[in-house]
Amino acid sequence: MSQDDVTALREHGFSDHAIHDAIQVSAYFNYINRVADAVHVDLDPGMAPYPAAAQA
Repeated sequence: MSQDDVTALREHGFSDHAIHDAIQVSAYFNYINRVADAVHVDLDPGMAPYPAAAQA
């Protein structure tokens, strides 16, 4: 994320607090998805299989 990104968000009405929250939520989802992939968390039955399982 660059200063230009922050400026664009501010131009769209985002406060510094809202930008911070968006960064935190995005970072958390990135982290938790990597953890779930690493430990092979079982997916819900309605979800597509992991890419490796789809190729097997």
